[in-house]
Amino acid sequence: MPVELKELNNGALLEVHLTGTLVKQDYEALLPAVERLAERHGTIDMLVAMHDFHGWTVAAAWEDTKFAVHHFRDVKRLALVGETKWQEAMAMFCKPFTAAKVRYFESSQAVEALDWLKER
Repeated sequence: MPVELKELNNGALLEVHLTGTLVKQDYEALLPAVERLAERHGTIDMLVAMHDFHGWTVAAAWEDTKFAVHHFRDVKRLALVGETKWQEAMAMFCKPFTAAKVRYFESSQAVEALDWLKER
């Protein structure tokens, strides 16, 4: 499964694990979770951990764009944890599409990423 979700801190923190290539249908699990948690908490923090992640299909990239527009203010902090330079660059690329504070962490820094999110 390319997307695995885990709620932490009573749902104020959503951990998203990505592997492989995302397709449009993967957003059918992600979108309702973000909407439900943002409704409950006002804003949420997200940790997006990418392991052996190869990106998106065109349809999934469109879903991701719509997600960013619709949830522009729902995410307070976004920690991206990855393994490659293009994933690190993604942290800079996504900043205009969200009101969240965005930081990139190497996979070896996953604990630090979680600590940063818990500073809330």
